[in-house]
Order: sequence, then structure tokens, then C-alpha cells
Amino acid sequence: MVDGLAASPGSGVDPLAGLDPEQREAAGLPAGPVAILAGAGTGKTRTITHRIAHLVMSGQVRPEHVLAVTFTTRAAGELRARLRGFGVPGVQARTFHAAARRQLSFFWSRGVGGSMPPLVESKLRLVAEAGSRARLDLRGSDLRDAASEIEWARATLTAADRYVEAATAARREPPRPLPDIASLLVAYDEVKRRAAVIDFDDLLLLLVGMLDEHRDIAAEVRAQYRHFVVDEYQDVTPLQQCLLDAWVGDRDSLTVVGDANQTIYSFTGATASYLLRFTARHPDAHVVRLTRDYRSTPQVVGLANAVLSHASDVPAGARLSLVAGRLDGPAPVFGSYDSEPEEARAVVRQVQDLARSGVSFADMAVLYRIHAQSELYEDAFAAAGIPVVLRGGERFFDRPEIREAVLMLRAAGRAAEPPAGETLAEQVADVLAATGREGWRADAPPPGGGAGRERWDNLAALASLAEGHVDLSSFVADLEERAATQHVPAARGVTLATLHAAKGLEWEAVWLAGLADGTLPLVHAQTAAEIEEERRLLYVGITRARKHLALSWAAARQEGGRGRRRRSRFLDGLPGVPAGGERSVRRPAAAAAASAEGVDPELFERLRAWRSQTASELRQPAYCVFTDATLTAIAARRPRTRAELAVVPGVGAVKLGKYFDAIVGIVESGAT
Repeated sequence: MVDGLAASPGSGVDPLAGLDPEQREAAGLPAGPVAILAGAGTGKTRTITHRIAHLVMSGQVRPEHVLAVTFTTRAAGELRARLRGFGVPGVQARTFHAAARRQLSFFWSRGVGGSMPPLVESKLRLVAEAGSRARLDLRGSDLRDAASEIEWARATLTAADRYVEAATAARREPPRPLPDIASLLVAYDEVKRRAAVIDFDDLLLLLVGMLDEHRDIAAEVRAQYRHFVVDEYQDVTPLQQCLLDAWVGDRDSLTVVGDANQTIYSFTGATASYLLRFTARHPDAHVVRLTRDYRSTPQVVGLANAVLSHASDVPAGARLSLVAGRLDGPAPVFGSYDSEPEEARAVVRQVQDLARSGVSFADMAVLYRIHAQSELYEDAFAAAGIPVVLRGGERFFDRPEIREAVLMLRAAGRAAEPPAGETLAEQVADVLAATGREGWRADAPPPGGGAGRERWDNLAALASLAEGHVDLSSFVADLEERAATQHVPAARGVTLATLHAAKGLEWEAVWLAGLADGTLPLVHAQTAAEIEEERRLLYVGITRARKHLALSWAAARQEGGRGRRRRSRFLDGLPGVPAGGERSVRRPAAAAAASAEGVDPELFERLRAWRSQTASELRQPAYCVFTDATLTAIAARRPRTRAELAVVPGVGAVKLGKYFDAIVGIVESGAT
């Protein structure tokens, strides 16, 4: 047996109970080729969990013969946890790379001989060395882009001698000329060979080669795994499909789940063609469509459908129009601003308003197209004292405070006896109180912001995982499993993430920011296929929201800049979007409020122009000089003495000394 132990199914639960008609149809189909076209929020994980449980509990398959392949360790961990609830823990649920690594390590001595080479977690150092061999100076972003190009070549099964032709056809834009990247591919393989290491791409390539060359090993793997489930099938690469074909062999017990409307990883080599052509490869396949969206309100679903109604590259048979399964909610909100800093501050104010209504920060997210947009929102939320969680940063279980805490919890779990009468939560709190310089206490207020607040939030999230465990030993075992699968606890702050990083997640409230042409779609998106993938990104972002949704854009990047940008073309004609005047942008909320309070709009704008210039000279965000609220109060009170300016909210002793002359000069003379 390659992997896993046989389980004894039987929890007394009907695996087809509680499903809607389409989910029940998909879950109840017999073993064989099945394609489940599952729209956003339609319960695809629930459906495939019930399908696996039904196949096992009905006696059609044995749990140890099932391999479920996911694209993230988080999804694999969730699937395993749900299957344990049905009493079928023997099912293997892993990512492509995790499954390949496990099988390679098991068969390496037979198929290759000796021990399996070490696996490098990051290829950047090797790419830099390969660049030197190929006489390419690769640093910073160029180094990362070159590494991504190597990954694309591997994912698409593109050899070095075919790279130039394939990259030209795919309109790749690597950091160096195409022939140089082809040379880099050769040098990179040589560097790995000399160092006697392998990378994550090699896991799939080497396993495919082993299964092709060693029929006995292939037969043993196929005897072990006889039934396959592949999630997010629209995102498989040619290399992953090649490995899947090697696993499946000449059998047809294969269930794939996907949605061509959510194909957003073409730049990595992923393609929806395998999903779209599944019935061509398996003519007797059953196809089930899941379109009942249980995540989002009719208002959110309606906007998502409207975005896709303009799509041109999804075949009619694969297009899914969602039907909302929730009660009505608020209409999506659209906002336009003079500049991106004003847009960010407006988002923060809306977050604060929603938090006062009872929605937690952990259930809110701000999504944007590229990583470079995050800094603006990090600064705006920090100024407001609101914690944030950046997705795509350092992994939770790799953070120093978490590593230290887990080590200390493990040591405490080995102690002879826990303190008498102390609950597990209290034991965990005692251990965490001894971490770091200041420790952590649940009853102590968190720091106001910055790294201290982030550390506090991380330890608080770790402590929350103790709920449901009976002792430290079981808690530590759960933490180690979570660390192995990167199954992290829920965040406690507002999530900041790119649209790509948000795939597979959901929040009660979502802000889609920076929706200007040139950013979404990106200016580099030129072909029809590239434009349509950008449209699908917007669709994915919209469908992350359960109830509250806001979309915004700005006419200029910097305050005081010339507002030449227009909103994203994908918003044109959508319900609720202001018709016409795409290039005109309404005044920011603070200016509108100032006007409503009887403040001279021209004075307010002069103050804002001065603030923008001053902030630029100081190389600080504009709100660090004065906030919009403070400028509104100054424009209303028109102070002409130090005493009058000193009592304006937001003007402290330091700012009074620095800016008194400039403010009074603007108020008295109107000069900027």
C-alpha cells in the first residue's frame, strides 16, 4: 500500500441528505467520469465531500482507493476534516505537489536508487546562480520574474529548445530577451544537478517520468488509487494534466469540478481547455451544473452575472448564470474620487461605519489588482488604528512568535501534570504570556498598531484554536497538522489582498478598489483573451462578497494630480453605475460634507492643494499633515490667530508651530 490506511465507513449519516437537487444529483452519480460545473458560492466543496462519502458508504469504492486533488493545502485540510465527519478518514486529499512528493519519496529507492534529493523551498538563489552562469545579471523583481518564467516553462512542458517559439506565441514578457531565458533554463537545470537538489516543479516532472519508465511502480500506484476527484479543474496546467493522466491510466473513475468563469491563472500556464473538453475525452461523462449561489445576496449575484454577460470567450455550454439563494441585501455601492489617497481614506471611513453596525473587521476585505496598491491601504488603516491582515505575506506558522509559541506549548504538553483546576484555555494563556519580551494576555488590551499589534493578533488567533481540545497534547498535535497543511486560523483584522489571492475566500463585506482602466484591465492586457481574463478577475472579486459590496476608482494617482484616468471599462453599463460622464469624478465625501456645512468650497480646495504640496515636500501621506475633517473645520472657522487655530480638532502644538503661518496666509489672502 502506497499511502493511507483502510477506514471503516459508517457514521449513520445519509451523505445525500441536505443537498439541493443539483448537488444531490452530482453526489449520487455512480463511479465513473463526472464533470461538475460549479459556480461561485454554489457549494462545490460540500458536493464533492458528499459525493466521496456516498461512493464509500454505498460500497462502490474503498476510502484508501480515493485520491482527491486540490490546489491549496487549506482546501485539502478542509476536505479531510469534512470527510472525517462522515467516518471516512482514509481518503487522501492533497495538492498535486504534496501527493507527488509523497509518492516520489516512497518509490525513489526503487525507481532511482539511494535517497531522494533535498527539496528547495525557494528557487531564487538557484536562479541567481544560473543567471550568473548564463551571463545575466538578475536582481530584485527581475530575479522573481525570471523564476516565474522558469515555472511557466515547466508547467506548460516547454523545453529550452522550444522556449522562444512557445513564449512568442504566448506573448510572454520576461525580464530578459527570449533567447537569454532559454539559456537560463539550461543553466538552471545544471545548477540544480550540481547542487543535487530538486524544486517543486521537479516533483511533478520526476513522478511523471518514473510512472512512465517503471511499469511496476505505475501498476502499484494505480492499484492504490482507483478513484480521483480534482477540484478547481479550470486551473490545471499541462504538466498537472500529464500527471493526472499517469495516475488514472486507462480507467475512467474521475470526477472534476470547476468553473470556466473563474479561470484567472493563465499567466502560470493554467488552462480551462481540459474542463471545457472533458466530455470530448470522456463521451459517456455525466455533466451537472451547480448555479444556486448560497453565499451572496441577489444584489451581489445580479452584479456578478451582469459582468459576465459581456464576456465573449466562454462557450455557451460552460457559462453559468448564478441564481441567488439568500434574502435581499443592500445594493452595491459605487464611488469615484479625485485621487487614490482620497479613495483609500473613504474606504477606511466606510469600514469604520460598517464596524459600528456590528460587522467584525475579520469579516471585511479590501481587494485590488496588484500588490503595489496595498501600501496605500496599509497606511490608511494604520492611521485609523485598524488592524489589517496581508494575504500573500509571510506564512502564519512561519512567523517567529508563532514558532516560539508552538515550541513552548509542546514543551508544556510534555509536563507531568497540568496545574490543578486549570482549563486548557488558561494553560494556553499561561504559556503565551511567557512568549517574547512582553508576553501575551487575552485580558490585556492590544497595542495600538504596527508590528506589536500584528504580533498580538497572531498570538490571539493561535489561542483561539485551542477551543474544542481537551488537553495540550491534542492541541499541539492539531497545530502541527495545521502547520504541515498551512491551515491557518481566521484573521482578526481587515484583509488586504490582490484579486488573485482572494480566490476561494469570502467575506461579509468586500471593497474592490482601484478599478481604473490601466489597472483593471491592466495596461499590459491587449489581446481579447487577456482582456477577458481581466474581466473574470472582477467577477471573482464581486463573488467574494456575501452581503456588502463597494466598488471604487480614482481619476488620479496622487492628490493634486491631473484626473485623466477613467473608470474600468468593465463597469460601463452595469446596473447602479452612474451613466455617462465616465471621465468626470465627483468630489470626495469630505468636500461634499464641507459644502453641506456652509463651508466655502474654494477655501477648502485651496487648503487641500496646500496640504498636497506640503505632503509631497515632506514625503508623507497627506493625512499626516491634516485630515479632511481638520481642513473642513479650518475652512469653517477661518482662524486668524494662534489661539483660534489651536482649538481646531486635529491641530496639536507641533502642527500649530509648523503650519500656523501657512494656514493663516491661505485664510486671509486665498494664496496657496
